[in-house]
Amino acid sequence: MNWTAIAAIYRFEMARFFRTLTQSFLSPVLSTSLYFVVFGAAIGSRIDQVEGIDYGAFIVPGLIMLSVMTQAISNASFGIYFPKFIGTIYELLSAPVNFLEIVLGYVGAAATKALFIGVVILATASLFVDLPIAHPFAMILFMLLTCLSFALLGFIIGIWAGNFEQLQLIPLMVVTPLVFLGGSFYSISMLPPIWQKITLFNPVVYLISGFRWAFFDTADVPVTLSLLAIGGFTVACIAVIWWIFKTGWRIRS
Repeated sequence: MNWTAIAAIYRFEMARFFRTLTQSFLSPVLSTSLYFVVFGAAIGSRIDQVEGIDYGAFIVPGLIMLSVMTQAISNASFGIYFPKFIGTIYELLSAPVNFLEIVLGYVGAAATKALFIGVVILATASLFVDLPIAHPFAMILFMLLTCLSFALLGFIIGIWAGNFEQLQLIPLMVVTPLVFLGGSFYSISMLPPIWQKITLFNPVVYLISGFRWAFFDTADVPVTLSLLAIGGFTVACIAVIWWIFKTGWRIRS
């Protein structure tokens, strides 16, 4: 394993993040504050509690998941797409670096950035509501796995994308709607029975449910299913990336 190459890619990607640290820090703080104003104050005044949990606290895991998923995807997709766009990816492919080391560098940096945003949102939310964490180690595990898996997905999107517009296509048209419809701001038990069954086909439900369980010890689906879902998604993304580098799809052409 060429740890020097991994560290070089990782430092390069993180340097770009630290150059815009102010925006990276302020953006999640402001967006989280706005969500609390809209959902916590306006809607929360009409919804006292959900499953015995104060509504303002109930939406926090969903807010964190929404930001972590989108940030992991956007950072990883842009990180690998930009070398394709300017042509420097061929220098990387010709270097004595294998695909695993390339993925570790780019995905590791994207996951780190998303984790930072998640921690910032968690700290910001703690200023608004009393936020217990029933299972802190499980909370950290779910956040790490989410950062990693969606950074892998972003890496795939960055290779697939043919222009900058396509980089935003899947996050905006697929991931964000799935998060909003996946129980971010409500419990799926509040839905009519038929919609509860339909919602279970949304993979994001399992991630948010497991993450919320880590905070409040309550979940819409069994925690084991949540772990299996995110584990299976991570393995699937790794398999797709392996196939991409094996065939050279969208890289060498």
